[in-house]
Parts: sequence; structure tokens; C-alpha cells
Amino acid sequence: QVQLVESGGGSVQAGGSLRLSCAASGYMNSRYRMGWFRQAPGKEREGVAAIDSYGRTTYADSVKGRFTISPPNTLYLQMNSLKPEDTAMYFCAADSIPIAMLRADAYAYWGQGTQVTVSS
Repeated sequence: QVQLVESGGGSVQAGGSLRLSCAASGYMNSRYRMGWFRQAPGKEREGVAAIDSYGRTTYADSVKGRFTISPPNTLYLQMNSLKPEDTAMYFCAADSIPIAMLRADAYAYWGQGTQVTVSS
């Protein structure tokens, strides 16, 4: 069983930066994928960035060049040049298959989320 705890969310003005953290505990396979997802009110959960144990990364087009995911032990998501449309609850996710993917159904373990609010 893997437990994931996110932190680092908050409120920021457009153009600002935030760094989200995801601490993992419990059994983590040496082969894994981990990702960041977000969900805004009334919208479906969408993949933002993912990384696997081989160091491969993938990003949603909407965040390329602005967000950077870094590998665990603590999984980080550095978010720069934030926009109001980045406002959402952000979730960390993990799975044991080492292929970085942005599909939510590809992940077995989820954190509780951290809120990010970007004002214009």
C-alpha cells in the first residue's frame, strides 16, 4: 500500500510560481510511474505531468514550458508563469508500471489533493 500526501498549494497572482510536493510512504516499487493531475470545479480530472522510474516525462500541452516534474523520493511539480486557468485541485498519483502516462485510470494510488488558486 502506498500513501501520498500533497502540499505546497496556495493562492498566487497570474505570472507567479508555486512548487507542489508529494511525499510517498509505504511500499514503493523500484519500477513506478508518478504523476500530477488537476480537477477544476465542474470539469474532469486531467493529467498535468508524469514521470517514470526511467526518468521519462510527459506533460499536457497546456503546461509545457511552464511546469516541471522532478523524480521522487519527494515528487515535485514546479509551476511557473501561472495562469488563472491553472486554478484547480492538484492531485499526486502513483502506480507500479514504469510508463509515464497522463491517464487517470492508469494510477492505483492517489493523494487527497492540494488547492491552487491563480488570480488575474
